[in-house]
Amino acid sequence: MAQTMVIGAGPAGLMAAEQLAAAGHEVLVAEAKPSVARKLLMAGKSGLNLTRNESFDTFMGAYGDAEEWLHPIIRAFDAQAVMAWASDLGQKMFTGSTGRVFPRVMKASPLLRAWLTRLDEAGVQIRTRWCWQGWRNDALVFDTPDGERLCTPDVTILALGGASWARLGSDGAWASRLAETGVALASFEPANAALSVGWSPYMQTHFGAALKSVRWMAGGSHSRGEATISAKGLEGGGLYSLTPSLRNGDPLFVDLVPDLGEKDLLARLASKNPKTTLSQWLKRTLHLPPQKIALFHEMVKRCSVPKSHEALAIKRLPVSHAGLRPIDEAISTAGGVARDALDSGLMLTARPGVFCAGEMLDWEAPTGGYLLTGCLATGRWAGRSAAAWLDQ
Repeated sequence: MAQTMVIGAGPAGLMAAEQLAAAGHEVLVAEAKPSVARKLLMAGKSGLNLTRNESFDTFMGAYGDAEEWLHPIIRAFDAQAVMAWASDLGQKMFTGSTGRVFPRVMKASPLLRAWLTRLDEAGVQIRTRWCWQGWRNDALVFDTPDGERLCTPDVTILALGGASWARLGSDGAWASRLAETGVALASFEPANAALSVGWSPYMQTHFGAALKSVRWMAGGSHSRGEATISAKGLEGGGLYSLTPSLRNGDPLFVDLVPDLGEKDLLARLASKNPKTTLSQWLKRTLHLPPQKIALFHEMVKRCSVPKSHEALAIKRLPVSHAGLRPIDEAISTAGGVARDALDSGLMLTARPGVFCAGEMLDWEAPTGGYLLTGCLATGRWAGRSAAAWLDQ
């Protein structure tokens, strides 16, 4: 029986530990924080979106440039497999109208408790407040409540997260330790990030209001998801899938009436009473809520849209912003361990016997089930690959 170690007790790390234990190995999980899976629990506060129930090809399209190399990994643990896994943990699931899959309790804590019980019964040991400091020769070095500890497992799986939400454990500090050993890394960048907007005082009464039934466009990407007007700018799932385009500097536009064609819009505009103000027409004829009307006027003014084009801007309103919010505020990050630094089993070619999983790998995906499924799938793949490597 080999001794194995998983560093990081998020979804990817716990899934890797589950696979190693199932293969009959001793597993020790080291977590730097006082408790495990903090980011998972935070995500579950607004409803734990585990995966997305849609065709596999559509599902894989969410992974952008990483689609090709993640394809076999997610094929081996796709949305249907995620749902079956959660059901085996006693969670009743349901699929929403957009294909998003949630536990019926809409929380992460019941699933996590059942998962930890399963791992405990399989003999997995978890040590919290064990902060990995890197290697000393071939030994893993940890700062623990009992002082420095050195461990020399037969195999190691790193599942240390990206570089966002540092207070929950993903601070990206591991990157320098891997770089020192010759591991190729891609720079961290925000993913699933909000936008900074310096609003005029006119917008303050709309902070917290949701922009629903809209279509966001940037570069060649578009999204029908909603967003919220916040004191800092705009945030929400409707924008998160556009983060790669926004990072590239592509301008952002919003269609405030996506279900109304331009031809119909022009017909309604032509019948507008000359005495009716544009704001009145937006409210009475197009039935736009106050927050949409406010955003319209804010951006028309900020972007200096000509008077003759104002009404048509409803279908393609330019959104002036100051860029993405800081990386630590992002839900996830792009960048991390480069694909070229890994073999097909997610083992570091520079350090045989060391595997990587989860957000620390250089891939990104929008929220809505894709991000969490990717973490679970890469954790499973790394765990099984590590077990196979030990057998060889």
